[in-house]
Amino acid sequence: MNDNKKIGLALGGGAARGLAHIGVLEALEKNNIKIDLIAGTSAGSVAGAAYARGTGAAALKEMAISMGLRDWASLADVRLPHGGFIAGKRIKSLLKVIVGDITFSELEIPFACVACDLVSGDEVIIKQGSVLEAVRASISIPIVFSLVKHNNRYLVDGGLINQVPVNVARAMGADVVIAVNVIPMSHRRKAKQPRGRKAKEPGLFDVMMHVFDITNIRTVLDSLEGADVVINPDMHGFTPADFHLAREIILQGEISGELAIPEINMAIARA
Repeated sequence: MNDNKKIGLALGGGAARGLAHIGVLEALEKNNIKIDLIAGTSAGSVAGAAYARGTGAAALKEMAISMGLRDWASLADVRLPHGGFIAGKRIKSLLKVIVGDITFSELEIPFACVACDLVSGDEVIIKQGSVLEAVRASISIPIVFSLVKHNNRYLVDGGLINQVPVNVARAMGADVVIAVNVIPMSHRRKAKQPRGRKAKEPGLFDVMMHVFDITNIRTVLDSLEGADVVINPDMHGFTPADFHLAREIILQGEISGELAIPEINMAIARA
Protein backbone atom coordinates (compact mmCIF):
# COMPACT_ATOMS: atom_id res chain seq x y z
CA MET A 1 0.00 0.00 0.00
CA ASN A 2 1.57 3.29 -1.14
CA ASP A 3 -0.79 5.74 0.65
CA ASN A 4 -1.22 7.81 -2.55
CA LYS A 5 2.51 8.41 -2.81
CA LYS A 6 3.82 7.87 -6.31
CA ILE A 7 6.43 5.12 -6.44
CA GLY A 8 8.83 5.36 -9.36
CA LEU A 9 11.15 2.64 -10.62
CA ALA A 10 14.42 3.46 -12.41
CA LEU A 11 15.83 0.42 -14.21
CA GLY A 12 19.41 0.49 -15.45
CA GLY A 13 21.15 -1.05 -18.44
CA GLY A 14 23.43 -4.07 -18.46
CA ALA A 15 22.43 -6.42 -21.32
CA ALA A 16 21.84 -9.94 -19.93
CA ARG A 17 22.28 -8.70 -16.39
CA GLY A 18 19.13 -6.66 -16.97
CA LEU A 19 17.19 -9.90 -16.55
CA ALA A 20 17.67 -9.27 -12.82
CA HIS A 21 15.02 -6.55 -13.14
CA ILE A 22 12.45 -9.32 -13.55
CA GLY A 23 13.43 -10.77 -10.18
CA VAL A 24 13.20 -7.35 -8.53
CA LEU A 25 9.73 -6.85 -10.03
CA GLU A 26 8.74 -10.27 -8.72
CA ALA A 27 9.82 -9.31 -5.20
CA LEU A 28 7.94 -6.01 -5.38
CA GLU A 29 4.78 -7.77 -6.51
CA LYS A 30 5.01 -10.36 -3.71
CA ASN A 31 5.29 -7.57 -1.16
CA ASN A 32 2.45 -5.47 -2.62
CA ILE A 33 4.69 -2.57 -3.67
CA LYS A 34 2.67 -0.93 -6.46
CA ILE A 35 4.74 0.85 -9.09
CA ASP A 36 3.18 4.05 -10.41
CA LEU A 37 5.74 4.99 -13.07
CA ILE A 38 8.86 3.56 -14.68
CA ALA A 39 11.97 4.99 -16.34
CA GLY A 40 14.39 2.65 -18.09
CA THR A 41 17.72 2.67 -19.85
CA SER A 42 18.80 -0.01 -22.34
CA ALA A 43 17.98 -3.45 -20.83
CA GLY A 44 16.00 -1.59 -18.19
CA SER A 45 13.86 -0.06 -20.91
CA VAL A 46 12.92 -3.53 -22.17
CA ALA A 47 11.84 -4.79 -18.75
CA GLY A 48 10.22 -1.45 -17.92
CA ALA A 49 8.22 -1.24 -21.12
CA ALA A 50 6.99 -4.81 -20.81
CA TYR A 51 5.90 -4.26 -17.21
CA ALA A 52 4.29 -0.93 -18.06
CA ARG A 53 2.34 -2.71 -20.78
CA GLY A 54 0.81 -4.93 -18.12
CA THR A 55 2.93 -8.07 -18.40
CA GLY A 56 3.50 -9.42 -14.89
CA ALA A 57 6.84 -10.55 -13.48
CA ALA A 58 5.87 -14.24 -13.65
CA ALA A 59 5.12 -14.03 -17.39
CA LEU A 60 8.37 -12.14 -18.06
CA LYS A 61 10.30 -14.74 -16.07
CA GLU A 62 8.76 -17.62 -18.01
CA MET A 63 9.53 -15.91 -21.31
CA ALA A 64 13.18 -15.25 -20.40
CA ILE A 65 13.86 -18.74 -19.06
CA SER A 66 12.18 -20.46 -22.01
CA MET A 67 14.73 -19.00 -24.43
CA GLY A 68 17.83 -21.14 -24.87
CA LEU A 69 21.34 -20.20 -25.97
CA ARG A 70 20.53 -20.91 -29.64
CA ASP A 71 17.44 -18.71 -29.45
CA TRP A 72 19.46 -15.76 -28.15
CA ALA A 73 22.27 -16.38 -30.66
CA SER A 74 19.80 -16.42 -33.55
CA LEU A 75 18.90 -12.79 -32.83
CA ALA A 76 22.25 -11.60 -34.19
CA ASP A 77 21.51 -10.79 -37.84
CA VAL A 78 25.11 -9.91 -38.72
CA ARG A 79 25.78 -7.66 -41.70
CA LEU A 80 28.59 -5.58 -43.15
CA PRO A 81 29.31 -2.64 -40.82
CA HIS A 82 27.15 0.39 -41.51
CA GLY A 83 26.70 2.03 -38.14
CA GLY A 84 26.66 -1.39 -36.46
CA PHE A 85 27.46 -5.07 -37.09
CA ILE A 86 23.97 -6.26 -36.13
CA ALA A 87 21.05 -4.93 -38.16
CA GLY A 88 18.61 -5.48 -35.31
CA LYS A 89 15.61 -6.69 -37.32
CA ARG A 90 15.37 -9.97 -35.41
CA ILE A 91 15.81 -8.21 -32.09
CA LYS A 92 13.08 -5.78 -33.10
CA SER A 93 10.80 -8.75 -33.83
CA LEU A 94 11.47 -10.11 -30.34
CA LEU A 95 10.86 -6.69 -28.82
CA LYS A 96 7.52 -6.59 -30.62
CA VAL A 97 6.54 -9.75 -28.74
CA ILE A 98 7.82 -8.44 -25.40
CA VAL A 99 6.66 -4.81 -25.42
CA GLY A 100 4.04 -4.88 -28.17
CA ASP A 101 3.49 -2.57 -31.12
CA ILE A 102 1.75 0.14 -29.09
CA THR A 103 2.18 3.79 -28.19
CA PHE A 104 3.17 5.24 -24.84
CA SER A 105 -0.37 6.51 -24.29
CA GLU A 106 -1.65 2.92 -24.43
CA LEU A 107 0.57 1.66 -21.58
CA GLU A 108 -1.03 0.80 -18.25
CA ILE A 109 1.81 2.47 -16.29
CA PRO A 110 3.48 5.76 -17.31
CA PHE A 111 6.86 4.94 -18.85
CA ALA A 112 9.85 6.74 -20.34
CA CYS A 113 13.14 5.48 -21.69
CA VAL A 114 16.53 7.02 -22.25
CA ALA A 115 18.66 7.07 -25.38
CA CYS A 116 21.70 9.14 -26.36
CA ASP A 117 22.11 11.46 -29.36
CA LEU A 118 25.24 10.11 -31.05
CA VAL A 119 26.22 13.47 -32.54
CA SER A 120 25.58 15.87 -29.64
CA GLY A 121 25.93 13.43 -26.75
CA ASP A 122 22.68 14.75 -25.29
CA GLU A 123 20.35 12.67 -23.18
CA VAL A 124 17.17 11.93 -25.10
CA ILE A 125 14.11 11.03 -23.05
CA ILE A 126 11.42 9.32 -25.09
CA LYS A 127 7.87 9.12 -23.75
CA GLN A 128 5.71 9.63 -26.82
CA GLY A 129 5.05 7.70 -30.00
CA SER A 130 5.98 4.08 -30.60
CA VAL A 131 7.20 2.20 -27.52
CA LEU A 132 8.87 -0.37 -29.74
CA GLU A 133 10.93 2.24 -31.60
CA ALA A 134 11.86 3.98 -28.36
CA VAL A 135 13.11 0.80 -26.71
CA ARG A 136 14.99 -0.19 -29.86
CA ALA A 137 16.81 3.15 -29.67
CA SER A 138 17.56 2.78 -25.97
CA ILE A 139 19.29 -0.60 -26.46
CA SER A 140 21.38 0.38 -29.51
CA ILE A 141 24.88 -0.45 -28.32
CA PRO A 142 27.28 1.61 -30.46
CA ILE A 143 29.12 -0.35 -33.18
CA VAL A 144 27.35 -3.58 -32.21
CA PHE A 145 23.80 -2.54 -33.25
CA SER A 146 22.72 -0.35 -36.11
CA LEU A 147 21.78 3.23 -35.30
CA VAL A 148 18.18 4.30 -34.81
CA LYS A 149 16.93 7.48 -36.46
CA HIS A 150 14.31 9.22 -34.33
CA ASN A 151 13.00 12.74 -35.00
CA ASN A 152 15.94 13.41 -37.31
CA ARG A 153 18.49 12.36 -34.66
CA TYR A 154 20.70 9.28 -34.63
CA LEU A 155 20.28 7.55 -31.29
CA VAL A 156 22.35 4.97 -29.44
CA ASP A 157 22.25 3.16 -26.11
CA GLY A 158 21.08 5.39 -23.26
CA GLY A 159 23.68 3.86 -20.94
CA LEU A 160 26.26 6.17 -22.48
CA ILE A 161 24.63 9.17 -20.85
CA ASN A 162 22.40 7.93 -18.02
CA GLN A 163 22.89 4.38 -16.78
CA VAL A 164 20.09 4.35 -14.17
CA PRO A 165 17.55 7.12 -14.95
CA VAL A 166 16.67 8.23 -11.43
CA ASN A 167 16.34 11.84 -12.58
CA VAL A 168 13.82 10.84 -15.24
CA ALA A 169 11.63 8.96 -12.74
CA ARG A 170 11.76 11.96 -10.41
CA ALA A 171 10.81 14.35 -13.22
CA MET A 172 7.85 12.10 -14.04
CA GLY A 173 6.47 12.84 -10.60
CA ALA A 174 7.77 10.08 -8.34
CA ASP A 175 7.68 10.81 -4.60
CA VAL A 176 9.83 7.75 -3.96
CA VAL A 177 12.36 6.44 -6.49
CA ILE A 178 13.58 2.86 -6.34
CA ALA A 179 16.69 2.47 -8.50
CA VAL A 180 17.98 -0.88 -9.76
CA ASN A 181 21.60 -1.02 -10.90
CA VAL A 182 22.88 -4.23 -12.50
CA ILE A 183 26.44 -3.09 -13.27
CA PRO A 184 28.97 -4.73 -10.89
CA MET A 185 30.67 -1.90 -9.02
CA SER A 186 33.91 -3.56 -7.89
CA HIS A 187 37.04 -5.25 -9.18
CA ARG A 188 35.32 -8.63 -8.78
CA ARG A 189 33.81 -8.40 -12.26
CA LYS A 190 34.85 -11.90 -13.32
CA ALA A 191 33.04 -14.35 -15.52
CA LYS A 192 32.45 -17.83 -14.17
CA GLN A 193 34.84 -20.34 -15.72
CA PRO A 194 34.28 -24.08 -15.42
CA ARG A 195 37.16 -25.80 -13.68
CA GLY A 196 39.79 -27.24 -15.97
CA ARG A 197 38.77 -25.10 -18.92
CA LYS A 198 40.66 -22.24 -20.42
CA ALA A 199 39.07 -18.82 -20.43
CA LYS A 200 37.09 -18.25 -23.60
CA GLU A 201 38.14 -15.31 -25.73
CA PRO A 202 35.43 -12.60 -25.55
CA GLY A 203 33.39 -12.03 -28.69
CA LEU A 204 32.56 -8.62 -30.17
CA PHE A 205 29.43 -8.21 -28.03
CA ASP A 206 31.35 -9.17 -24.87
CA VAL A 207 34.16 -6.73 -25.66
CA MET A 208 31.82 -3.82 -26.26
CA MET A 209 29.76 -4.52 -23.15
CA HIS A 210 32.84 -4.87 -20.95
CA VAL A 211 34.08 -1.54 -22.31
CA PHE A 212 30.67 -0.11 -21.41
CA ASP A 213 30.98 -1.59 -17.92
CA ILE A 214 34.40 -0.12 -17.30
CA THR A 215 33.43 3.35 -18.47
CA ASN A 216 30.00 3.27 -16.85
CA ILE A 217 31.26 2.41 -13.38
CA ARG A 218 32.34 6.04 -13.07
CA THR A 219 28.95 7.35 -14.15
CA VAL A 220 26.62 4.90 -12.39
CA LEU A 221 27.06 6.59 -9.01
CA ASP A 222 26.17 9.96 -10.53
CA SER A 223 23.06 8.52 -12.15
CA LEU A 224 21.94 7.01 -8.82
CA GLU A 225 22.05 10.37 -7.06
CA GLY A 226 18.64 11.29 -5.70
CA ALA A 227 17.32 7.73 -5.42
CA ASP A 228 15.51 6.88 -2.19
CA VAL A 229 16.41 3.19 -2.44
CA VAL A 230 19.16 1.59 -4.52
CA ILE A 231 18.99 -2.12 -5.29
CA ASN A 232 22.18 -3.76 -6.52
CA PRO A 233 21.59 -7.40 -7.52
CA ASP A 234 24.80 -9.43 -7.21
CA MET A 235 25.93 -9.64 -10.82
CA HIS A 236 29.52 -10.65 -10.10
CA GLY A 237 30.29 -13.72 -12.16
CA PHE A 238 27.76 -12.90 -14.87
CA THR A 239 28.79 -11.44 -18.21
CA PRO A 240 26.67 -9.09 -20.35
CA ALA A 241 26.13 -11.99 -22.78
CA ASP A 242 24.82 -14.54 -20.25
CA PHE A 243 21.22 -14.47 -21.47
CA HIS A 244 21.14 -18.27 -21.23
CA LEU A 245 21.63 -17.96 -17.45
CA ALA A 246 18.29 -16.17 -17.11
CA ARG A 247 17.08 -18.31 -14.20
CA GLU A 248 20.18 -17.58 -12.09
CA ILE A 249 20.25 -13.87 -12.93
CA ILE A 250 16.53 -13.43 -12.18
CA LEU A 251 17.05 -15.19 -8.84
CA GLN A 252 19.71 -12.66 -7.86
CA GLY A 253 17.27 -9.88 -8.68
CA GLU A 254 14.58 -11.49 -6.55
CA ILE A 255 16.95 -11.94 -3.60
CA SER A 256 18.12 -8.33 -3.71
CA GLY A 257 14.55 -7.11 -4.13
CA GLU A 258 13.37 -9.04 -1.07
CA LEU A 259 16.25 -7.69 1.00
CA ALA A 260 15.32 -4.13 0.00
CA ILE A 261 11.65 -4.34 1.05
CA PRO A 262 12.16 -2.96 4.61
CA GLU A 263 14.13 0.01 3.20
CA ILE A 264 11.46 0.60 0.56
CA ASN A 265 8.69 0.62 3.18
CA MET A 266 10.68 3.06 5.29
CA ALA A 267 11.20 5.35 2.28
CA ILE A 268 7.48 5.29 1.51
CA ALA A 269 6.66 6.10 5.13
CA ARG A 270 9.07 9.07 5.10
CA ALA A 271 7.83 10.53 1.79
